[in-house]
Amino acid sequence: MGHENVTEFILLGLNSDESAKTSCFVLFLLCYLAIIVGNLLILLTILGSRLSEQPMYFFLSYLSFMDVCFTSTVAPKLIADLLAQQKTISYNDCIAQMFYAHFFGATEIFILVAMAYDRYVAICRPLYYMIIMRRQVCYVLVIASAIGAFMHSIMQVLIIIELPFCGPNLIDHYFCDIFPLLKLVCTDTRLLEIAIISTTGVLSILTFIALIISYIIILSTLRTQSSKGSRKALSTCGSHITVVFMFFLPLIFTYVPTAYSISDSKVFALFYTMIAPMFNPFIYTLRNTDMKNALKKVWCRGKLSEGN
Repeated sequence: MGHENVTEFILLGLNSDESAKTSCFVLFLLCYLAIIVGNLLILLTILGSRLSEQPMYFFLSYLSFMDVCFTSTVAPKLIADLLAQQKTISYNDCIAQMFYAHFFGATEIFILVAMAYDRYVAICRPLYYMIIMRRQVCYVLVIASAIGAFMHSIMQVLIIIELPFCGPNLIDHYFCDIFPLLKLVCTDTRLLEIAIISTTGVLSILTFIALIISYIIILSTLRTQSSKGSRKALSTCGSHITVVFMFFLPLIFTYVPTAYSISDSKVFALFYTMIAPMFNPFIYTLRNTDMKNALKKVWCRGKLSEGN
C-alpha cells in the first residue's frame, strides 16, 4: 500500500501558546543538557571505577546510556520546533524517529527488568549471586534486551509503512509515535489500535506488575534482616522502585488509552521521554554511597594528584 501522497508531516508540538514558546525552549534545553550531563556522568563514573565489576552498576551504565539515546531521539526536535516557523518532518525521518524512540525505550524497559532480577538474586539468593550473575550472563541479558526491543520496534514500523496517508498531515504530538500517526491514516484502524493496545499496552502492564511483585518479594526478604547491608540494599531498591514508577505509569497511560489519558497523551509522554531520564541520575546517586564515593574518586582524582 505505502504512504501514498504524504511526503512530510507537521508536528503540532506541546501547545499552541506563542507567548510561552521562548520560556519552554529555555526550560527544555536546560532539561536536555541536564539529562546528557547527568547520565554521561554516571556512565563515565562507572566505567572509570571498580563499580563496573558489579552487575548492578553494569546494568545502570547501560540504563544511563539508553536514557541519553532515548531522549536524544525526541528532545532536539522538540526544542528546535519551539522556535521554528514550520515544524515539518519528512515521512522517512518520522518513521526513523518512531523506530529509535521505541527501540531505546523498550531496551530501557528490559534493562529495568534485568536490574530487578539482579536485585532479586542478590537479596533472595545471595550464596548463588556470583554464579548466577556472572559477566557472561549480564552481557546475554543486555543483548537479549536489545533484540527484544528491536523486534518490538520493527513491528511498529512494519504496521505504519503499510498504511495509506492521504492527508491531513498534522501530527498532534511533539514526536512521531504510533497512535498519533494512526489518526492520520485513510482507512479504519480500530482493529490495529486494539492489537497495539493488547500487545504494547498489556506488555507494559504485565512487566510493571512483574517488577512490583519482584520488589515486594525483595522487600519482604529484607524485613527479616536487620544488618547494615540490608539497609543499604533497601536504599538501592528504593531507587529502583522510584525509577520504575516514574517510567512505567506514564507509559501505561499512553499505550493503554482511557477517556482521561487520550487528551493528555503528550503530557504523559513528556514524563517518560524527558522528566524520568532527567531525574534518574539524581535518584541513583543521592542515596547511593558507592556512587558518591566513586564520583569523588573518579572526578576528584586529578585535583588530589595536583595537590600532592
